[in-house]
Amino acid sequence: MTLEEFQTLPDASPLRPPLQALWHAARGDWDRAHALAQDASGREGDWVHAYLHRLEGDHGNAAYWYARAGRPVFRCTPDAEWVAIATELLAAPA
Repeated sequence: MTLEEFQTLPDASPLRPPLQALWHAARGDWDRAHALAQDASGREGDWVHAYLHRLEGDHGNAAYWYARAGRPVFRCTPDAEWVAIATELLAAPA
């Protein structure tokens, strides 16, 4: 799936949880995105979880989740980070 296809999906249900979380975050549903990221296991979910806490301004909590994800704290805009995460997760095998 391309990034454009992902961004225009009418429904996130066929996606794995970290991508579902990003889909909901892009639509402004932080609570749903957070619940999905929190329930996702592994580094993908941890990375999305970090992004969401960065988005809300909770940088200390975000740093914890970046560390769990094995990722450095992202220093670009939240929009650029969303694209970076989505691009990488879409390229990863399901």
